[in-house]
Amino acid sequence: MTQAPPLSNIPEYSVGEVSAAVRRNLEAEFPRVRVRGEVSGFKRAASGHLYFNLKDDRDVLNAVCWRGAAGRLGLRPEDGMEVVATGRVTAYGARSAYQLVVDALDLAGEGALLKLLEERRRRLAEEGLFDADRKRPIPFLPERVGIVTSLGGAVLHDILHRLRERFPRHVLVWPVPVQGEGAAERIAEAVDGMGALPPEMRADVLIVARGGGSLEDLWAFNEEAVVRAAARSVIPLVSAVGHETDTTLIDFAADLRAPTPTAAAELAVPVRAELLARTAGHGERLLAAGARIVEERRAQIAGLARGLPAPTALLEQASQRLDDRGERMEAGLRARAALAAAGLAQLSARFGQPRALLEKQEERLAALGAALLRTGRQAVEAQAHRLDRAGALLESSSYRRVLERGFARVRDESGPVVSAAEARQRARIEIVFADGEATARIVRDGAGRVRKPDQGTLF
Repeated sequence: MTQAPPLSNIPEYSVGEVSAAVRRNLEAEFPRVRVRGEVSGFKRAASGHLYFNLKDDRDVLNAVCWRGAAGRLGLRPEDGMEVVATGRVTAYGARSAYQLVVDALDLAGEGALLKLLEERRRRLAEEGLFDADRKRPIPFLPERVGIVTSLGGAVLHDILHRLRERFPRHVLVWPVPVQGEGAAERIAEAVDGMGALPPEMRADVLIVARGGGSLEDLWAFNEEAVVRAAARSVIPLVSAVGHETDTTLIDFAADLRAPTPTAAAELAVPVRAELLARTAGHGERLLAAGARIVEERRAQIAGLARGLPAPTALLEQASQRLDDRGERMEAGLRARAALAAAGLAQLSARFGQPRALLEKQEERLAALGAALLRTGRQAVEAQAHRLDRAGALLESSSYRRVLERGFARVRDESGPVVSAAEARQRARIEIVFADGEATARIVRDGAGRVRKPDQGTLF
């Protein structure tokens, strides 16, 4: 079969060839571009790739961000967000469409940043991260001060200089980048890392600081990672980001906001000279108050003393009363003795001679003592006889008398053996007789059973 002659001298291409040529031309013409537009139709595929459109008031440009680049984006695209996307233009032949492959994404203009900042602030505030009851007091005089900032700027030098001026303290510095890609993650890691130190090394107060800059320069301190790290910090945190007029989201989550990094150092420690002067002033006031109280008490005692009589007059009156009581007591004692002598004389007249009475009483007591002695001796002898009988009965019941009648006592190191079953479980036993002890060994066969003794035969 012959091929029909071509109808035209125009070259013929396949669909794939045309698609590839278009893609090469687009990529050669737009190898790296920045496109400004509004995000619409955003979606995240299960594979992790991001698909969305960039549009203005007339046209729409398809955009895709592959999973590897999506993890490095500084922000998450949302519908209605005005952004500047950086990437390369290419063609997607399966749909005959061209698209922008995005590898970087930034908000377009300060207005968009402020809108995103306000939405993020509102959302985090609803979670309670900015509540006043979460904020902790800053220690009055910390032993160690932690600082999270960059080593390259003047912020660290200013803080250290002010700490040395006011009250020198131990300082722990965790250097981090304070702007650019990855700065937010590094700052959050530093805040968490400071809190994870052992208690003996951990700072008592933590300062997160950065110098002034534009809203874009300070944006790392508006990221959620940094805000959440500040909210969960186990160390009381002072935020000192930017100048006094700059406000970032970490200021709301921190326990205390300082208008400048230098002011943060002033809030962290008191002035040592002022403390010394205040202490000295308190000491002087204490001494003056003590002296004033002593003088007031002395004046009160002097006033009270004026209302009392003279001590010598009081002693003279008491001495006179004592002499009077002494004379009266002596006269009373003499009268009492005379009355007692008269009573004794009357009793003697009634009862006769006292010596005869005493002799009769002694005779009766001697007779009574002899009778008691005889009765006690008889009782003791009866009790001793009963004890002898009980001892003899107890001795007849002892185990040694039982052994003398032909019995034996079996035991081992753990105690008495009272049955054949217990004896089989022992390896060696002791047999106690009336006249001594003997040791016996339990014989077992190869299977471990107790072997019966060979009784011999009768035939």
